[in-house]
Amino acid sequence: MSKVIKIKKGLDIHLKGRAEKVLVDLGISANYAVKPTDFEGLTPKLMVKAGHEVKIGTPLFYDKYKPEILFTSPVSGTVSEINRGERRRILEVIIKADEKSEYEAFTKANPKDLQKDEIKENILKSGLWPAIRQRPYAIIANPSDTPISIFISGFDSAPLAPDYEFALNDDMNDFQTGVDALKKITDGNVNLILHQELNAGGLFKSVKNVEFHEFSGPHPASTIGVQINNIKALNKGEIVWYVNPIDVAKIGKLFNEGIFDSTKIIALTGSEVKMPQYFKITDGADLLSIVRDNVKSGDVRYISGNVLTGEKLEKTNFLSYYDYQLTIIPEGNQPEFLGWGTPGFGKFSMTRTFFSWLNPKKEMTLDSNLHGGERPFVVTGEFEKVFPMDIYPMQLLKAIIIEDIDLMEQLGIYEVAEEDFALCEVINTSKIEIQKLVRQGINVMIKEFS
Repeated sequence: MSKVIKIKKGLDIHLKGRAEKVLVDLGISANYAVKPTDFEGLTPKLMVKAGHEVKIGTPLFYDKYKPEILFTSPVSGTVSEINRGERRRILEVIIKADEKSEYEAFTKANPKDLQKDEIKENILKSGLWPAIRQRPYAIIANPSDTPISIFISGFDSAPLAPDYEFALNDDMNDFQTGVDALKKITDGNVNLILHQELNAGGLFKSVKNVEFHEFSGPHPASTIGVQINNIKALNKGEIVWYVNPIDVAKIGKLFNEGIFDSTKIIALTGSEVKMPQYFKITDGADLLSIVRDNVKSGDVRYISGNVLTGEKLEKTNFLSYYDYQLTIIPEGNQPEFLGWGTPGFGKFSMTRTFFSWLNPKKEMTLDSNLHGGERPFVVTGEFEKVFPMDIYPMQLLKAIIIEDIDLMEQLGIYEVAEEDFALCEVINTSKIEIQKLVRQGINVMIKEFS
């Protein structure tokens, strides 16, 4: 293990509702959805219509500009609906599941015996390629590229995040095979990032064919942007790929068994959950099948993902592709007596505005209230306290606002994505949607150089 990289700037937000390490298999529910909106920069082209019968791994649509990237069905059954939005934009392909669980067959082989192109082709055909993303831009990786390295973060430091060692306890053989496959499609290292405290179980330390890196410190230590910036910052023209460890195990199972494994383990978390715990589900599951009667009464917010970067959903929606956590918190739409004028023993603040600073590790029940409206976006120096990258965050955001491409390049736009600015958005007194602004800047760069 190499020397420990210490993250000093950042912030851990301690919330009530961490998932107990109890795993419940939910089996198959009625309906599942694959949502093109989960994938940045995707223009989908349908390959099925309502009424088509599909198996697990049957292609549903592909990327118009990279037709080799397929998006496949997580269950066997019948395509029941194709929901569209404005300008007939495809929002959801909904599949009504059957009880057969029939699989499409893919190549079963040891990745060490295959060539790079054969490995890529198998991953592409199975529909697992969208699990591989790239920096810059935090979009689906281009199969025609060869990255300088591949990153796997073995931990998540976000509030109430799942424990990947617990989730993958029975799948380490598949994880190793997935690592072996990824190693064949890069000319560099497969970097496995661990955390001194969050990986205390040591499950990943026996993995072979990887370059280990160890981090310590608060969130955002787990974000890929922070890890790349602290290990080897990206230069213009360089490409790095990254994969969630649960998806690495799926890639491994593809080669070990020749099937597309559409199951994953998620953490149901949040103060409004009666029994926070882990669930084994199938990709694209609907929220109702997960939460059932496990939510406290009252007005609540469903978040696909964590409270910093997750997407607000309605109870009738479906879990997003890249999320391994479902968080439920109070909606926060009730008026508050005296507001900031109260002592605030149960309120979160990075400063000493409230007396809660006396007990910084106390778990709190926080809601979605913004506590104010949008204000002028002025330089305060607050972002630098939680942004542990060698980048000037405020100056980069200002460059994005004026769409100065040269300045954005100089200030590090290639190294960042929305999640890297999540804490900046939390402590930002201007209440501006910073993550949305970062994505706008990235899209400007993609459009300029596409």
